[in-house]
Amino acid sequence: MSDHAELAAEPNARTEGDGDIVLSVRDITVGFDDKIVLDKLSLDIRRGEILGFVGASGSGKSVLLRAILGLTKKRSGTIHLFGVDVDKASEAERMRLDMRLGVLFQHGALFSALTVQENVQVPMREYLDLPKKLMDELALLKIELVGLPRDAAMKFPSELSGGMIKRAALARALALDPDIVFLDEPTSGLDPIGAAEFDELVAKLRDTMGLTVYMVTHDLDSLFSVCDRVAVLGKKKVLVQGTIEDMLASEEPWVKSYFRGKRARQLDLAARE
Repeated sequence: MSDHAELAAEPNARTEGDGDIVLSVRDITVGFDDKIVLDKLSLDIRRGEILGFVGASGSGKSVLLRAILGLTKKRSGTIHLFGVDVDKASEAERMRLDMRLGVLFQHGALFSALTVQENVQVPMREYLDLPKKLMDELALLKIELVGLPRDAAMKFPSELSGGMIKRAALARALALDPDIVFLDEPTSGLDPIGAAEFDELVAKLRDTMGLTVYMVTHDLDSLFSVCDRVAVLGKKKVLVQGTIEDMLASEEPWVKSYFRGKRARQLDLAARE
């Protein structure tokens, strides 16, 4: 393991104003009944970066994501968003924080009875009081922003391809112009070309909108092509954090197997060029 990755494994507490940390997770413990899934886990996310979050199946990647979003209750620890302790935030503060977050759930999670346009408008209806005409215009803007044609707005999820569903779900995640976007396995189920195009879209949106991206993924190509940093979950904690180069240099057994195993040969070759 490189010194960089080793030092980054358990970061010190920081706020948004210190090092531009927009999300700070400290000593989070999450469990179900007598099973501990995350044990005093800590993680920082920096403004404007794309962080890839990886780990073995069942290691707790989605559990951490849901805990950060307040969908799964934690047993201990703190979560700071934009320097605010979410546990101490008032209801009004929590609502303002929620409006700064966008989420693309695994498989898109679109409402099947709603059109694409209506799906994109769901966050607008929940948090804002806007005229229908304005919401229609804003939804169309988001739909075009993610590379979908305007006529996709009136289609239902059942009429869309897998790639179009992902883009429609991303448009919904961007509905309120968030500061952080959480992507849960965004390229799963896509063919290599579709996955590469989605990665390019995410990178473009990060650059044009100033987004911070938290990406849970198993896609090695995504980790290599668009992620600024990678955090590896294992043994109920963040084992290693750093760049792809740090991952390739790590001697942590799971990290070594994942990033330098047979399926990762192209990454290894690319790193040597």
